[in-house]
Amino acid sequence: MEEQVMIVLSFLFFMCLFAGVGMASIFVKKDTTDDYLVAGRGMHPALAALSAVSTWNSGYMFIGFIGFTYMTGYNVLWLGLVSTIGQVFAWAWLYKFIQKEGQERGVRSLSSLVAEKAGAPEAKLAAILSVLFLCIYAAAQLTSGGKALLVMMGWSEITGILIGFVLVVAYCYAGGIRASIWTDAIQSCVMIVGSVILCMIALDHVGGFSGLNSGLEAQSSTLTSIWPPDLKFGISLWAFAFFLGGLGVAGQPQVVSRIMTLGSDSDRKQAMVWFFVWQTPFIILMLIIGLTCRVLFNEDGFDAELGLPTMAMETMPAIGVGMILASIFAATMSTADSQVLACTAAITDDIKPEWREDHMTTKKVTIVVAAFATAISIAGLYIPGGDSVFALVVLAVYGLGGIFIPLLTIRWMGYKPDSTHSITMMVAAFAGVIGWTMVPPLLGFDPVNGADGIFPSVPGMGAAFLAHFLMCTFREESDSKFLANIEIPKPMLNQGFVALVVIFLISEVTYLAVSPDSSESEMGGVGNYTALINENRITVISDEIYVNDGEELEIFYTWEDIDIAEGFQPIAIDLVWIYDETDEATDPNGPIEQASCLANPGENVPDTTTGTFIHGDYSDSVIEEDGPVFLGVGLVSQEFNAGLGWLVKETGLLFGDDWDNDTQAWNFTDISEKNIHENLSANGEHPGDYSMSIRVDAETGGNSGCPHSDEGEEIEYRVQVRFMKFEILPTEEVFPSTNSST
Repeated sequence: MEEQVMIVLSFLFFMCLFAGVGMASIFVKKDTTDDYLVAGRGMHPALAALSAVSTWNSGYMFIGFIGFTYMTGYNVLWLGLVSTIGQVFAWAWLYKFIQKEGQERGVRSLSSLVAEKAGAPEAKLAAILSVLFLCIYAAAQLTSGGKALLVMMGWSEITGILIGFVLVVAYCYAGGIRASIWTDAIQSCVMIVGSVILCMIALDHVGGFSGLNSGLEAQSSTLTSIWPPDLKFGISLWAFAFFLGGLGVAGQPQVVSRIMTLGSDSDRKQAMVWFFVWQTPFIILMLIIGLTCRVLFNEDGFDAELGLPTMAMETMPAIGVGMILASIFAATMSTADSQVLACTAAITDDIKPEWREDHMTTKKVTIVVAAFATAISIAGLYIPGGDSVFALVVLAVYGLGGIFIPLLTIRWMGYKPDSTHSITMMVAAFAGVIGWTMVPPLLGFDPVNGADGIFPSVPGMGAAFLAHFLMCTFREESDSKFLANIEIPKPMLNQGFVALVVIFLISEVTYLAVSPDSSESEMGGVGNYTALINENRITVISDEIYVNDGEELEIFYTWEDIDIAEGFQPIAIDLVWIYDETDEATDPNGPIEQASCLANPGENVPDTTTGTFIHGDYSDSVIEEDGPVFLGVGLVSQEFNAGLGWLVKETGLLFGDDWDNDTQAWNFTDISEKNIHENLSANGEHPGDYSMSIRVDAETGGNSGCPHSDEGEEIEYRVQVRFMKFEILPTEEVFPSTNSST
């Protein structure tokens, strides 16, 4: 109880700190729409950059990216690296164009930049689509805050969403975008400190980086491979979607609004440096935290997107938990605030330009937009998958990127499309994103926009650029120069096309060669499992022969495929021999010893036999000799899986539970399905030539008065192949009554 109180107090303290910084903007704000939406274009580059990092990542990074990392493992590096490259391109070229156009034309919304004048038909359509996607994006932020409060406070997600709505409206009314930027900056500083502390604690819990790697490997080798498994369309377009997603940062109105607050191109360059210097370590920290979450919280049914708040609850002191919760909540709310303000700018500047200078009406629009985003967030709780922050962000980011990036790119190149041209490109992008995301499931097919498919940035932007090319080619009103002022010599264009084809082929061939086994990605994590094991033995050589003392019986075998039931795999080849002491006899020398033998012949002593086994680089030998327990049975073999010793060690049992049809059930606890599968599966080393032998060294018993003699022994032997078939199931499926009682 005391700990919960401390969490609440810590949460309230940091929330008051963040809110206080935001509210302080009241003292410097001006009651103008321009100050409300772009802070008078006089923001410091560092503040704008830190705010851009927070706004671009926010709830997606804390909740969605953590969940995606949890599910995918090391191959999330592709998302982080390739997306960052795309963002560099956006900052270096597209943001320069956006800032220049925004200042020269005095526009305050991204939708205004896709037309020659605010309020044009294409600007109105861009504004409507951006409002739609931004409200979805804002809903994702509210959902993030709701999830964080659910884990850390036990409050319902709806409660968290409604609290977020109130805070968003408060931020907007306090100081507009300036309040949002100031709050972003302070919470970014607090969050990165908290993330460093949380990351260090998490690594300590999993045993450092080596423990992290082994913990992931124990669950599935796909988690420790940088190559993603089971990609539906190959790796080239899969990775290219991340690049376009990063480039899409220039199509996010809530981030672009930060660029519009900068006063000069020099400020933009400074802000770019600040952005990547701040964002890069933040991505690395979130990646490590996401991976450690997978190791620490791997039980079935765990919501991967709750990894960060759950880890904070499990590993940090109360004051740290409150700090992390407040940082997540403040980041999501200030980002939602930015998105709501971007929607407001789109509505007042392009959909209803007559409201452009009406400050009070602008604030009323803000409330309506915030309420709409809140309604989407709450509705998502009742739609399967609708509360996935990652899915909502992907749809919004790639939807906005598809609408704006192609138009901004051709305008940056100098192309001046008319309204029909621009509208066609936007409609094509919208159709590409929505069609790629929603149509396959509606038709009964598997989704193609997930982690194993292609994110919607490719079909969205691809459809827009295709529409641009077709109109340039076939529409008289459109300029035929689809690259506008950029002239590329035809030989260079051909060479570039050939280079792209070669890179594509090399990438796909490499992926096919090194991609991880798809079956492993379907295996369960650490838990309780039951292996149902069925063994079968087939004798390939058998005989009975007399072996003289000191001699060896040589046996040779070459592997041949054996017809056996489906599912069985060879796990061992055994040389088994059986003998008894049948050839030893008394050997008296003279009448005295004869009489002694009649009176007390003494005991026979079992002979010593030695079995050897050689197969390739493998060799082994076993001696069967007289001792406290003499069985008269020898066994030497080569196993092609972890064998019975591993089963005994892992389960603590010499024998499994009898099941049915010669099947035994072995129960495992706290182990991954992959680990069991790897140890029970045959390694495929059974083919080849085998050289085996059995040597007999006769031993004689008797006593001092009655000597014995032994010339050898009758040996019965066989070479057998052991086969195994197994099935691994969660223990609760095999023994439901046992589990329900515990």
